[in-house]
Amino acid sequence: MEYFVQREILDDDRLDNVAQKGIWVTKPTIVERVKDYFRCSLSRLKLMLFSWFPILHWLPQYPIKEYLPGDIVSGASIFVLHLPQGLAYAPLAGLSPVYGLYASFYPVLIYVIFGTSRHLSVGTFAVTSIMVGNVVQRLAPDSNFLIPANGTNGTVVNTSVRDHNRLEIVMALTILMGIYQILLSIFRFGFMVSYLSEPMVRAYTTGSAVLVCVSQLKPMFGVLPGQYTGPLSAVYTVVDVCRLLPKTKIPVLIVTIVSLAVLIAVKEINTCFRNKLPLPIPIELLIIFGTIIAHFGELKSKYGVNVVGLIPSGMTAPFAPSNSLYSQLAGDAFAVGIVSYVINISLAKTFAQKLSYKVDNSQELMAVGIGNVFGGFFQSYAATASLSRTLVQESTGGQTQVAGIISSILMLIAILKIGSLFEDLPTAILATIVVVNLKGMFMQFVDLPMLWRTNKVDLLIWLVTFVAAVLLNLDLGLGVAVGFAIITVIFRTQLPHYSVLGHVPGTDLYLDIETYKEIPGIKIFRSSTTIYYTNAEMYVDALQEKCGIDIRTMLTAKRKQEADLKRQQQKEEKRAKKEAKRQKKGLGHLPTGPFTLKDLNEDDYERLRRESQGNISEKIHTIILDISTISFVDTVTSNTLKNIFKEFGEVDFNIYLAGAQVCVVKQLETAGFFSDSLPKSKLFVTVHDAVLHVQMKQIAVCSPTTLNLYLRR
Repeated sequence: MEYFVQREILDDDRLDNVAQKGIWVTKPTIVERVKDYFRCSLSRLKLMLFSWFPILHWLPQYPIKEYLPGDIVSGASIFVLHLPQGLAYAPLAGLSPVYGLYASFYPVLIYVIFGTSRHLSVGTFAVTSIMVGNVVQRLAPDSNFLIPANGTNGTVVNTSVRDHNRLEIVMALTILMGIYQILLSIFRFGFMVSYLSEPMVRAYTTGSAVLVCVSQLKPMFGVLPGQYTGPLSAVYTVVDVCRLLPKTKIPVLIVTIVSLAVLIAVKEINTCFRNKLPLPIPIELLIIFGTIIAHFGELKSKYGVNVVGLIPSGMTAPFAPSNSLYSQLAGDAFAVGIVSYVINISLAKTFAQKLSYKVDNSQELMAVGIGNVFGGFFQSYAATASLSRTLVQESTGGQTQVAGIISSILMLIAILKIGSLFEDLPTAILATIVVVNLKGMFMQFVDLPMLWRTNKVDLLIWLVTFVAAVLLNLDLGLGVAVGFAIITVIFRTQLPHYSVLGHVPGTDLYLDIETYKEIPGIKIFRSSTTIYYTNAEMYVDALQEKCGIDIRTMLTAKRKQEADLKRQQQKEEKRAKKEAKRQKKGLGHLPTGPFTLKDLNEDDYERLRRESQGNISEKIHTIILDISTISFVDTVTSNTLKNIFKEFGEVDFNIYLAGAQVCVVKQLETAGFFSDSLPKSKLFVTVHDAVLHVQMKQIAVCSPTTLNLYLRR
């Protein structure tokens, strides 16, 4: 098809006359906005309470029969992971193992009340533990607590004073990072996580995994390397361990090898047969068998195998750390707080997108912050989400944070009665548990070939972040990574303006509907700048806001309707079987066979479709994304556009792209954007081409005479 345009050259004044420019959209004044912000009503108060305390929204509606069995199983499964991970990760932070149990109890309960994710498992995590441990080693090294040894000229470490001093440092650090997180939440700075790109976060956590492995070489080989802090400390530690390898304790090495073999084998079995096993094999319970063997085999006294040591039973009274510590920890607390939140929100968004619900960035900051402040006074330390525990919580049938309540109850029992039973547990077993659980982070190295093929700028960010984290330590490494990422985009971005375009009559021009009328049934959406990882989420939110569409609500409604139709189909199948039996007995003749949507009359089907999509679908049938302003495509952009096609297509919206530059089309091809389900026919040269295509589809049922008249016009 061809179309011809014949028009005069239009300057700005003449364009206003031809286009019949007018004020079609009125905005509220500043005074009206202020009045609306401070307006007080019962409904507004209810919304505020639901926003601050999400548990008030979902707990009263909790379907006990449907959700409780899965949440109980999930909570028990999470406890099985919390116990060994809490014991194993606390020494990474420079603390006794019991404090890892506290970090698996208090923050979990707080998150149940304030969190917005249904599946996030908060508690100890290797990355934040090693960051806290680096701070502890810098401010309270063993050399600060040397005292004369009895009867000799040597010195020994005063462990009781050292441990108390380290505990106060960790408490102050945890409380201060929680305060930072709460303040950032109050000022709605949850969006700041968008400036930490996915490649950067994945590279940073991979680098953290390397540092965690280095820290576990000491208990795994039974050697005593020197304590190093600051840049290149990981390199110095590895060199020191290699130098001490001839002094390796053979019994410790045997425990390490056996533990690694058992853990890796069972983990691989869980992976290979995850679709056949009702629950993953809880191999972390190896700590029980390890404790029994170490106790009755007297591994400590006979073979010098290091064990966990004293684990006090019962809860400890809260107290406040020394005020003089806060000024020394200001920078470290901010760095740990940001990393903790980034890990938290990344996992929360991943599972929310997978299961079609939404999490609140700022409320997640608030939930983690309150948990850290409250837990800090009770000797807990920096808590965040764990990928392994979150995966188990979702895969074992967990539906809500009731699973967290179940896990906390079991953890309380462990703290009060069970914890002391693990005093003879070899530290080598805990070290192997830590290392094996890092497999998921090391698997992130597969990002490198993918990024090489799709986006080399993201690849460069990944490499710089990883190297900086490993060589400069996590605090300086984070600063270098963020600074480098900002440099790569500082000249490519600006605050975008999102708009819906209207058609200028008699032309092929499409301008903002604030001054020009839009085409009925078609939304043409445009961003004033390129779409990339920092604004991809804002792009989707603005698309829904400008088009008046809540895609999550529509998807939920449609899936609910599909479930209702499926139940109706099952009823009809049962009815058909009964009628078939009656027919054999000569009691009548009715149609048999399964009930399908085709059996509904046209009016009923249309009614169900509209109910599943909402009233907005009666007005809008097509959305055209004007991507003429996009100058480059990264991984997040490609995935965002794919998700728009997928989610909006599920509720029967027609989505098209228009105006892409040649370089952008090539990058989309390189990223594997186009496929059989998303062909290139969805991409048009101009917006007008896309509009004509849509309009011709709408009148395709008309007579040839009508079609010819339309084309001439």
